Amino acid sequence: MENNFFEQRTDLSTLSIAVQNIRSAVGAVIIGQHQMVDLLIAGLLSDGHILIEGVPGVAKTLTAKLLAKIIDAGFSRIQFTPDLMPSDVLGTSVFNPREAVFQFKQGPVFSNIILIDEINRAPAKTQAALFEVMEERQVTVDGVTYPMSFPFMVLATQNPIEQEGTYRLPEAQLDRFIFKIEVKYPTLTEEMDILKTQHQANPLQLTDAVPKILSSAEIAHYREMIRQIKAEDKLIEYIARLVNETRNNSSLYLGASPRASLAILKASKAFAAMRGRDFITPEDIIEVTPHVLRHRIILTPEKEMEGITPDELIEKIIKSVEVPR
Repeated sequence: MENNFFEQRTDLSTLSIAVQNIRSAVGAVIIGQHQMVDLLIAGLLSDGHILIEGVPGVAKTLTAKLLAKIIDAGFSRIQFTPDLMPSDVLGTSVFNPREAVFQFKQGPVFSNIILIDEINRAPAKTQAALFEVMEERQVTVDGVTYPMSFPFMVLATQNPIEQEGTYRLPEAQLDRFIFKIEVKYPTLTEEMDILKTQHQANPLQLTDAVPKILSSAEIAHYREMIRQIKAEDKLIEYIARLVNETRNNSSLYLGASPRASLAILKASKAFAAMRGRDFITPEDIIEVTPHVLRHRIILTPEKEMEGITPDELIEKIIKSVEVPR
């Protein structure tokens, strides 16, 4: 029993080193945004998709591209626009006159790390095209199912300010993102560092210098390790109570689904492993809960008119549920 414990701790140290290397590689290009980087790593280790929301110019797209560069796997970028069709994302059947048959031509979604830029610019039918591939890691076209290669992760960005030419994401799609990361402006000190770092540097050179850190095999290995992270029954109950509270809250029109409970558990395990622990703590749960829930709950119209934000409500819910000790 003791040997297994120490063996697992040694394994976690290799994961901690990989996480530190990723932080350093991204930190060489991106100043600040440490929380976003940690959440991106946790999402990757939890086999989850991530929605990144922030005003233009806060390095959302650049950070997503850097994460893809760090992984030794395929990368595809899709710019969502109002005229984008589902076939532009998934692919389409093309007639081959020589063989007199239709052949499926794969769309850009057939890769490993998919960056969808400005996801809220495409209409509902194109958004719906992502439902199956995000949940089941497969695409069905003309009755034929095509599985995605491993790993498969969607990183989507959206701008919360601009409303013209944008569409609200369907709840079913939002629920498929493990996190919604809200990217804030840099601090004054961070902004000065950005200016000092980049006023003489070529941004392309900085990006090109980023090394490959994780292979597909290592991602699979680390994900398996994270599944083995211990979660006590009282902490599992704590997660269930937090999510259940969103369903019985008078300020909410829609609460979180069981998928949210699973997401909190998986993300808490990832954060524990990233910190070299083989067990989760209430602090892990409290840290990940706002990022897992903020896009899954809908406030009542009255509360929206009062100007209350989902994050403020989530904070109240966390304070209202007793923390197990």
